[in-house]
Amino acid sequence: MEVAESYRFGSVDYIVFLGMIVLSTGTGIYFGCIKKSKKSIDDVEPTLPTTTSTTTTSSMETRKHDFGSEKMSEYLLGSRQLKVFPVAMSLIASYVSGVTILGTTSEIYNFGTQYWFIAIAIILQGIAVSYIYIPVFATLQVGSSYEYLEMRFHSVIRSIASFMFILDEILFLPFVVYVPAIALNQVSGINLHVISAVIVIVCVFYTFVGGIKAVVHTDAWQTLVMFLSVLAVAALGTYYANGWDKLFGDAAKGGRLIFSNTDPSPYVRHTVWSVLIGGFSYWTSFNAVNQTMVQRYMSLPSLKQARASMAIFTIGVAAFVSVCCYVGLLIFEMYQDCDPLSAGLITHDDQLLPLYVVQSVGHIPGIAGLFIAGIFGAALSSLSVVLNSTSLVILEDIVRGCFKMRPSERASTVLVKTSIIVLGVVALSLVLVLEQLSGILSICTSMTAIAAGTTFGLFTLGMLVPWANNIGTAVGGIAGALLAGWISFGTQITIAAGGLNSQKLPVSVENCAANVTLPDSVWVDEEQVFPLYRLSYHWINPIGVATVIVVGAIVSLFTKPTELKSLDPDLISPVLHRCLPKECFVGRNHHAQAQTNLLNGQS
Repeated sequence: MEVAESYRFGSVDYIVFLGMIVLSTGTGIYFGCIKKSKKSIDDVEPTLPTTTSTTTTSSMETRKHDFGSEKMSEYLLGSRQLKVFPVAMSLIASYVSGVTILGTTSEIYNFGTQYWFIAIAIILQGIAVSYIYIPVFATLQVGSSYEYLEMRFHSVIRSIASFMFILDEILFLPFVVYVPAIALNQVSGINLHVISAVIVIVCVFYTFVGGIKAVVHTDAWQTLVMFLSVLAVAALGTYYANGWDKLFGDAAKGGRLIFSNTDPSPYVRHTVWSVLIGGFSYWTSFNAVNQTMVQRYMSLPSLKQARASMAIFTIGVAAFVSVCCYVGLLIFEMYQDCDPLSAGLITHDDQLLPLYVVQSVGHIPGIAGLFIAGIFGAALSSLSVVLNSTSLVILEDIVRGCFKMRPSERASTVLVKTSIIVLGVVALSLVLVLEQLSGILSICTSMTAIAAGTTFGLFTLGMLVPWANNIGTAVGGIAGALLAGWISFGTQITIAAGGLNSQKLPVSVENCAANVTLPDSVWVDEEQVFPLYRLSYHWINPIGVATVIVVGAIVSLFTKPTELKSLDPDLISPVLHRCLPKECFVGRNHHAQAQTNLLNGQS
C-alpha cells in the first residue's frame, strides 16, 4: 500500500507546516519593507583583517567596493556588517539540503556506517578553509570569489569560472526542489507540482524582497527547525527501538556496523581512505571557494568573525550529518526484516526516511508536520542561497567583470531582481523536465561535481603554487575538467548498461506482511570494465582537483613561470608567506603601519 494512501496530514501537522511558509515570507517582508538600515558613521568604521601582520594590507580599503552603490552592497552583502551566528546558520543551510538529509540516511541503510567518517573529513576541511583560503578573500575584500582569478591570473579565467558556476547552480536547482518535493508528496499526499510551486514562489519572494539579510536570517531559523525535526525523529525513534543496545546489536548482526574498512581498493564504495580523502576534497572544494559560501564570509566585518562562523558551521554540519547517519541505523532497525523497496512500499531510496517517519512516529500529532517543515526549510534555504549568490555573480562577474559594463544603481537592482525571478522559473521548469527524464538527474550530479572540482583546483593553484601562470592554469583547468568528466560520464553510462555490480548490503523480506520475494541478483564480471569507470564516486573529485594542480604547476614551470619577486603576496595563502622572497613585501609593511596608526588616531 502506498504511504500517501495510508496517511494524511492532521490539523496540527498543517499548522506546523504552514508556520514555516508564513515565517519565511514574513522574514522577507520584515527585512525588505519594514526594517530600514540605520546608516551612520559608526556602522561602517574601517576594519582590518584579524590575522598576522603578513596579511594586513592596503588592499583592505582599495578592494572594498560596493557593486556600484551602497544600496546594492547592502542587498547583496549586508554592507559587510552581518552577525556571526546567523551567517553560520546560513552557511549550514547553504550546504545541507533536503538531498543531504534523505541521501545520508539511505546511504547508511544500504551501505553501512563507514560513511559516518565523513564527519571527520568535515572537521578537517573546516581547518583547511579557515587558515588557507578565507584569509586571502578577507584580505582582498572581494565581492565575488571569482574576482580573485582575474587578480591572480586573467579576466578570461575569471569569466570561464563564473560561467561554470552559473551553469553548476542552474543544474543544482532541480536537486533542491525535486527530491524534497518527492519526499513530501510521499508523506503528505500533496500534489508534487503544488509542493514544487510553493517552494519556488515562497523562496523567490523573500529573496527578491529582502536580499541577503532576509536569506541569512531566514536560513538561521530554518536550520534550527531542520535540526529540531531530525533530532525529534532520532529521539523518538530510539525510544521505539527499545534502546541503543538492541539498535547497535541488530545493526552489527545485519552487517551495517562498519568503521574499519581499510581495503586499499579504489573500487570499494566506502573505505576509510575513500571517505576521508574524497570527503575532504569534495567538502573543501565547495566550502573554500564556491560563491555561495564566500559571499557569506564576506558579509562579516573581519577575518576573525569569518573564522568563527566557519567553526560553528563545521561543528554544526558534522553533528547534523552524524545525527542523519544515526537515523539511518534506526531505519535499518525497523526494516531489517522487510526491505521497503523490495516490498513495494517505496519506489526510490530517497523515500526511506519519509516512510520511516510516517510508520514509526507519524501517529504523534505534529511530528510529521515538523519533519515536513524541516525538509521544506532545507529546500527553501538551499534554493534561496543559489538565487542570491547567482544573481551576484551575474552582476559582478558577468556584467561588470566580463562585459566591463558599469550599470547604474537602478539598472543593477533591476538586473539582480530579474535574475532571481528567472532562476526561479528555471527551477520550476527543470522539475517538470526531471519528471519526464529520470536519467538527467545523474547527469546533473556529474556536471556539478566536475564544475566544483575544476574551480577549486584553479583557486588552489593560484593560492598554493606561487609560480603558476595563465597558460598553466588554463591547461590545468581543461585537463582536470576533461578527466573528471570522462570518468564521471563513463561511470554513468556503465551503470546504466548494467556493467557494474551493486555494492548494497544484503536485505531481508522474511517478515513482510505480503508474500514478497527478493529479485535474483545478477553478477557481472567487472574485470571487463575500464578501470576508471569502476572507481568509487569519492575519488572523482580529488582526481579532478589533483589533475588541475599538477598539470597547471608543471606547464607553468615550462612556460615562463610567474616571477616570484614581483608577485603580490596578498594573492598567495598566508601559510606560504614565509616561503616567498622578501622582495614581495617591500613597501607593504610601511603602509600597514600607516593604516594601523590611522585607525588608532595617530598622526
